Parts: sequence; C-alpha cells; structure tokens
Amino acid sequence: MTAPIRRAAAAALLLTLASSPARAQTVQELQAQIDELKAQIAALTKAQAAQPVATAAPAAVAAASSAPPVIELPAPKAAASAASSAPAPVSASSPVERVRLRGYTQVRYNAPLSGDFDAPAGQSRLRSVHDSAVSEDAGFSLRRVRLVLQGQINDRLELYLQEDFGTAVTNQSTTERRESFGQLRDAYVDIFDSSRRFRLRVGQSKVPFGWENLQSSSNRVPLDRSDAINSAVPGERDLGVVGYYTPDHVKAVWDRLEKGGQKLFGNYGAFGLAVYNGQGTNRTERNNSLMTVAMGTWPFEIGDRQVLELGGSVMFNDYRPELRSGGVSEADYDDRRVALHAILYPQPFGVQAEWTTGRAPQFDQAAGVIAEDRLNGGYVQVMYDMGETPIGRVIPYGRWQTYDGGWKASLNAPRLQTDEVEVGVEWRFLSNIELTVAYANMKRREADERRLGRAEGDLIRTQLQFTY
Repeated sequence: MTAPIRRAAAAALLLTLASSPARAQTVQELQAQIDELKAQIAALTKAQAAQPVATAAPAAVAAASSAPPVIELPAPKAAASAASSAPAPVSASSPVERVRLRGYTQVRYNAPLSGDFDAPAGQSRLRSVHDSAVSEDAGFSLRRVRLVLQGQINDRLELYLQEDFGTAVTNQSTTERRESFGQLRDAYVDIFDSSRRFRLRVGQSKVPFGWENLQSSSNRVPLDRSDAINSAVPGERDLGVVGYYTPDHVKAVWDRLEKGGQKLFGNYGAFGLAVYNGQGTNRTERNNSLMTVAMGTWPFEIGDRQVLELGGSVMFNDYRPELRSGGVSEADYDDRRVALHAILYPQPFGVQAEWTTGRAPQFDQAAGVIAEDRLNGGYVQVMYDMGETPIGRVIPYGRWQTYDGGWKASLNAPRLQTDEVEVGVEWRFLSNIELTVAYANMKRREADERRLGRAEGDLIRTQLQFTY
C-alpha cells in the first residue's frame, strides 16, 4: 500500500470514527467498520493504479502527499450561538418587501399674454386660488413634489403616507414667501374585511365630496381643479374616519377601465360615509362638531366599450374661518353642500361635468362681516383620447367653469366670482413623462375681501410632469 493510500485510509478512519455517535460499540460492530474500510482502501488502490502518473507538477504532488489530513471539528458553542442570532434574510412575504416608494413632480411655467395681472390697491388682480404662479411675476414653479410610501402590511391592513415638498409658506421670519417646504398630505391605514369589499380608512385622507376632488392630480387632464367643487374642501383632505364599500361588479368595471388606460378617480368605493374634524388640511379642530360627508357613484356600461358614471355627494359641516385680524372665528358658520357628477369616459370621446350648490361662509362686502350665503358653480369638460400615436399618447381637451361663492380657506372667507375657459392638450411622449400645454381665458375675483371687481386676462400655461 503506498503512502498516499495509507494516509487517505487513516483520514477516512478518523472521519468515520468522528462521525459515529458517541456510544459504546461491540467488537462485531468495530470489525464490520474495519472490513468496510479495507474494501474502500482496495478500491482506492485499484483506482490509483489505473490512473497515469502526473508529471506536470511533481512538487505540488509531493506537497500534497506530505500534507497531513485535515479533520473539521464541530464549531465552538460561542460561534454557533453567534450564527444563530444573525438576522434572517427578508422574505418576500415580509412587510418590508410589500411597501413601495413612488411619487411624481410637476414643473410649471405660466406666460401672461394680456390682462389685469397688476392693479391698484382695492382692485382685483388676476390670481388663481389653485396656482400662486398666476401673477405678473410669471416664471417656473414646482406645483407638486409628491412622495408616497404605500404598502400592504398584511391581508387586512394597508398603509398610505404622502408628503408634498412643493408647499409654500409665509409669515415666518419675514413676510416674504418661501417655496418648497414639506407638508403632510395623507397619513392613513385601510382596514379591510375578509372579502375586501369594505374598508375602514382612519387618519388624514381625501374627503369624498366631488369626483374631481378625489381624482389624483397626476391623473387629471386639466392643470387645476375647478373652483366650485374644490371650494368645499380646499386641499381635498381632513382628519377623520371613512368607510368605503365597493361591489365586485363595480370593481370589475373600474379595473377594466384602468387597464385600458383611463384616468380614474381611484377606488374610493361606490359608496362612502365619513366623519372628519371639518377645519381642512393640517388645520387644528376649532369646535366640538364633526363634518359628515356621504358619496355614491355608479358606472353604467353602455354597449361593449363605453361607460357612463353618475353620482353625487352631500356635506354637513360647521366651519370657523380664519380672520384677517388674527386667530379664528369664535362663531360657527353653516357649511351645507350637495354636488352631482357625470363622466362619460373618453373611448375615444368623453365628457365630464360636475355641479354644486349650498350655503357656506363668505364675506359680506356691504356689511363688512362674514355671513352665510348661497354658492353655485361647476364645470363641463370635453376630451378626446387619441390613444397611442407615433409621437405618444395625446389627449386634447376643453373646459368651461364658473363659480359664485365663498372661499372658506382664505382669510375672512372672501367671495369668488369665476368664469374661465381653458383649451389644451396633454401629451405623454414617454411612459413616465407628460407635457400639458393650455391656453386660458380667465375672469376672476381675487381671493381677498379688500379687493373688489373682477380681473380678466389671457395666458399660456405649461406643465411637465414626471412620475417615479
């Protein structure tokens, strides 16, 4: 038996003995192991005789033949304990894997063509409650910079957090306006039943009043929401609890529309019932009454493709406006509204319309005080979805809007008088980038009770939106 064979045999014997359970062994068992080892040595000897002698690296062969056998011993207890305490890899079913980060940014540029963008004290200047960059000092602005953290924590619980880094603030160290501050927009959880038809939403979320208010600004075709519908909930959100119910049939219709590229308002349920503080987005509650809101919407299928969606909303609230003299009103003002909506989804031609009426706080110019008064207004919008063209997806649109009523989110709840026509086109030339270019003819009363009359003007508005 050659030396390498003897060493291999010894190593094999040691490994066999080391791997055997620590127990007493009989002579017969030891003899059986020895016989098995002899058989293995004979096989190794035969295999070695059959192989050619390696001459390429005799030094390496000699070193290998002289190396002692290596026997792996069990790891020390301390090392085993450290290995067992190491964090396990994140599985696909862990909450970390189910939460995702997304968002979108909107960069705007408004180019005034003509109009009352500047005016003497006491007269309205052409301004928009939705876009502070509508002014004589036109330029680039970040309208929205949104980041969304969203995910399904488990089968019955979903999380939604949204921050906007395109918010402006005033009255800090000076009266100079400062741009691009972060502001909390949404912070809520959805709790589902086992069928997932019903969800309870708890936290700060959109108020289900008006179809356009619920639609994400990343999906909306026109640049801004309408004054009339948005006047109910400027900022669209409040803190409270809302229940949504979505029948399977309705969900199936919405899923089909979304798969076809339609710009939906999101699955806020076919029916919603909610209670909120009622003071508005990120504002402290000022009375012990809650705002109650209810909404219903239903899509009707027409033929093989077309869908007509009809619905409405109601709101009951007691509101306390902020005062120009400082602080918040100590008196409650009735805020009672109803809104109706109709959407014929563009396949390829579409129409969207909403109207609202009710009573809400607004500044009485003659008496010089805030009072409850009537409000009316709405919009009609037409669209044509050209689908995918050689240059991308193109949707030309036109919208007319009107509103006469208070804007409760501004100091002293000033009265707005708005008539506006906007014609434009949305062009998605890449999968995550949209360019909207629009011409607007505006007739607006500025949201400032100290300024009277209406300003008029024309401007070109552009927006580049990219999602991520």
